[in-house]
Amino acid sequence: MGKKLDHLLPSNQILLVYPIAVESYLQKPGVKPRKSPKHGSVYDLFAELVSIPTLLDHPNLSLEVVLVAVTKVQVADAKVRRGRGGFRTEDRLLREILGRHRFNDGRDLLELVPDGLPPVFTTADLASRAGIGRGVAQQMAYCLRPLGLFIEQGRTKAGIKYSLAP
Repeated sequence: MGKKLDHLLPSNQILLVYPIAVESYLQKPGVKPRKSPKHGSVYDLFAELVSIPTLLDHPNLSLEVVLVAVTKVQVADAKVRRGRGGFRTEDRLLREILGRHRFNDGRDLLELVPDGLPPVFTTADLASRAGIGRGVAQQMAYCLRPLGLFIEQGRTKAGIKYSLAP
């Protein structure tokens, strides 16, 4: 998507809408829908942003994250590997929109940085304060550093030390 955005952004205003399934319900034939144990969050956005971290500062790009609840309609399929229970997802249906987050520039991403971080922190500190996995915190730092929002302060065995930009 980066090449397309590089081509379109100089001459067009673009609103990129990214849905994240916060709640999922599994609907199999003849069975009452059940809630899936998998849950998404707004932090899942960073897995996508690692390929285009600096584009969020472009004045013609806005990003809207829509948090949704979906129903996954599943059907039996003998070719699906056994670990998935012999079912494949045939369709996804929107149940409800649970929330929206709008990011007009890179600085808006700072609303996702949790309060109470020490002045110099690692991605482990970021992960524990935000209640996310360390891998997601690393993706977050990877995206916020080229935007100038995180400043690298050095490296230790514990990882890269960061501070928030003034």
